Amino acid sequence: MREVIILIPEVDVDQNIEIDVRINGRKKTLQYRVELLSWEGDDSTSIDRVQILKHKIRKYDKDWELVEISAPKNDNIPLMFRKKL
Repeated sequence: MREVIILIPEVDVDQNIEIDVRINGRKKTLQYRVELLSWEGDDSTSIDRVQILKHKIRKYDKDWELVEISAPKNDNIPLMFRKKL
């Protein structure tokens, strides 16, 4: 098993989250980042939005990996990234 789900309180956008865990007695700090990709004022089609999303993920800082794409809202889509170990 590589993933464990931990419920965290809601955080503001563009904030970093650090979680300290112990694996076999050894402490590790996991870092997460939540960002919103905004559609506000964008009259793009669904296909265009998928392309925008793909571009954002492809061009994102290579030290971070995408771990979750949350349900889109009318004007944005939340993305969660994890810092690579």
